[in-house]
Amino acid sequence: MAAYIIANVDVTDPEQYKAYQQLSTHAMKTHNVKLLARGGETLALEGNAPKRTVIIEFETMEAAEAFYNSPEYLAARQARENVAHMTMYVVQGV
Repeated sequence: MAAYIIANVDVTDPEQYKAYQQLSTHAMKTHNVKLLARGGETLALEGNAPKRTVIIEFETMEAAEAFYNSPEYLAARQARENVAHMTMYVVQGV
C-alpha cells in the first residue's frame, strides 16, 4: 500500500537551505521516489497554510522510513539543521 511523506517547512535561511535542496534531490533520485509536490503555491481552505509543503510518494511505509533513515537523506537532514523548521510525517495511503 502506498505511503506518503508530508513535510511542512518554514525556511529561516534561504541561502543555506539550497544545500539541503541539492542533497535531498540527490537522495530522492537515489531512492527513485515519486515527488508529488515541492514548495508550490498553497491556498488555505481552513486554518493556516504552511509556508512550504513537500509530498513524496513511496510504495510502502517501510520504503518511506528507509528513505528517511538512508545515508543520502541523513546528509540532507544535517545540511538542513538550523536553516529551517520542519514538521515531517508518513501517512499510509488508501
